[in-house]
Amino acid sequence: MKGFVKKEMIKEGLCEITFSHPAHNSMPGYLLKELEDAINQAGTDDSTKVIILKSGGERTFCAGASFEELIAVQDMEMGKKFFMGFANVINACRKCPKIIIGRVQGKAVGGGVGLASAVDYCLATKYASIKLSELNLGIGPFVIGPVVERKIGVSAFSQLSLNANEFQSPEWARQKGLYAEVFESTEALDEGVLKMADYLLSTNPVAQTQLKEVFWREATHWDTLLEERAEKSGKLVLSDYTKSALAKYAN
Repeated sequence: MKGFVKKEMIKEGLCEITFSHPAHNSMPGYLLKELEDAINQAGTDDSTKVIILKSGGERTFCAGASFEELIAVQDMEMGKKFFMGFANVINACRKCPKIIIGRVQGKAVGGGVGLASAVDYCLATKYASIKLSELNLGIGPFVIGPVVERKIGVSAFSQLSLNANEFQSPEWARQKGLYAEVFESTEALDEGVLKMADYLLSTNPVAQTQLKEVFWREATHWDTLLEERAEKSGKLVLSDYTKSALAKYAN
């Protein structure tokens, strides 16, 4: 179950980055590294003006990090490396000078919510419910916390973090500011994504870059912050409580 990350120009100025994995688009470390690299490459490519970030399949956008890799963590170094996967992708989105449009066609869990929060403009379908399930595993959404909180606010983030058993609806996510619009079908979503991309392609790219700097101006310290959060999670995953919780889910 290897999965892939694909980067392609689908029209002049428009780069589409697609990630996919057979296990509900969960993201093992090597795919997160490929995704980070693809975003960085698109950001420095002069021919790219706008980026679309999407996943394969129909009903799941991203199920978060690889559960198998999480169970396999044996020491602090492995734990930190595991949690830095999504941290590096989030920081790649933040630093990328191009506007990134998110296409969320289905459920987003854990790190998947982090990805949806890290793009600059996110569109979804009525199937794109969200959940932060980390507390069930004895940890918390520490690494993705800053980017989710930035998008939906402290109150909504705390609700998602503490109510770890329940999905929140796409309409809830739209009301909280995660999604700009929710569509009835994947086909309508694709039309909406391309409509937004075409609009952005018609506007001044320098102005877009400067706007993005304004959007993210409070996050310039995230290289350090997300690394600290990865260390926090790396310690928790080694605890007896978390090991016991992971064993129950594994069985």
